[in-house]
Amino acid sequence: MRRQIPGLHSRNQGTETGVSGVFLVRVDRAWYRRHPQKSFLELRFVVLEPQSSTNRSFTSRLYCTERALWKLYWFLRDFGYDVDLLHRDQVDEKALLNLVGVVRTSPKTFRARSYQDLDSFAPAGEWEVLSCAATDEFDPPKGRGDSDGL
Repeated sequence: MRRQIPGLHSRNQGTETGVSGVFLVRVDRAWYRRHPQKSFLELRFVVLEPQSSTNRSFTSRLYCTERALWKLYWFLRDFGYDVDLLHRDQVDEKALLNLVGVVRTSPKTFRARSYQDLDSFAPAGEWEVLSCAATDEFDPPKGRGDSDGL
């Protein structure tokens, strides 16, 4: 019996583990995974910006439980998902492809397994502001005196 395993051939080609930071990304693949307790949407993102991380990819999950729907809604809204489908409570995997937005992500380990956690989202139009803020967060201003640089 043959099984189709998406991404198997390219597992070591650009797929990163432990990606951390703020990125402008595009949804490359989307799969809905039905699970008796926690169904989820599995997403593979390709990094568009910053230039140093271009073409890197990572995979993460958004759970579809009642408790986690707020995060899924936040993602769909900020990435510009079809409003009509959203109001009908429908998620179309094909409609998710090529959506672009900003994501803050960090690696998490739970019970000896590593996961890519999606911490926050923003529309793609806010990339310039958020990328500057993320750079400032990692490179604080160097000045004399107090923390305000005076």
